[in-house]
Parts: sequence; C-alpha cells; structure tokens
Amino acid sequence: QVQLVESGGGLVQAGGSLRLSCAASGRTFSNHAMAWFRQAPGKERDFVAAINRSGDTIYADSMKGRFTISRDKVVNLVYLQMNNLEPEDTAVYYCAAGIGTLQAMALRSHPDYWGQGTQVTVSS
Repeated sequence: QVQLVESGGGLVQAGGSLRLSCAASGRTFSNHAMAWFRQAPGKERDFVAAINRSGDTIYADSMKGRFTISRDKVVNLVYLQMNNLEPEDTAVYYCAAGIGTLQAMALRSHPDYWGQGTQVTVSS
C-alpha cells in the first residue's frame, strides 16, 4: 500500500520557520517527482513547490526565496523548509508524488499519490 505521510506542521508566529517532512512508503519513489501543495480554508488546493528525480526544483512565485524543497531518495523523504512565514501561509500542506515534468507536477490534477496533510498555522 502506497502511503505519503506528512509531519512537522504546527503553530508558529509570523517571521518564524517550520520544516515539513513527507515520508513515502509502499514503493520506490526515486523516479517520481515530488511536490507540496497547500489548501487554506475555503480555497482551492494550490501548488507550492516540486522537485524531480534529478533534484531540479520549481516554486510558486509567492514562495520563491522563502521556501525550499529537498529530498532524500535513499530514505524516501521529501522536505519543505519554510522561512519568514506569514499569516497568509496558514493552510493544510499536502505532499504529492507523480511521474512527469516539474511543470506537470504543478497541476493539482497530475500527481498520482497524495498524503493526508499537515496543518500549518501562522499567527500575526
């Protein structure tokens, strides 16, 4: 059974940092691109960042310079380092996996696998 399990969410003050982790199990994801999405209350699920099997990355414009995605293929872990957090970053953050280009992974219809999400709350 394929599973993506996120962790590391929580409550943080504006300007603070969090590092999210996504543990993948049930198969080898070394050939998959991995991504993070987020969904705020009452809004659609939006793309945050993606990383391919070569380590190339793309980010949503509002996250550039603040968020960093990385992965450890040996242990099937994907990370999202979030710095200088803003109240507008409050959302449930989801890990996703799929086969395809980074641009394709930015589409919420593309990933084949999703985690259950982890809540990030940024207070002002």
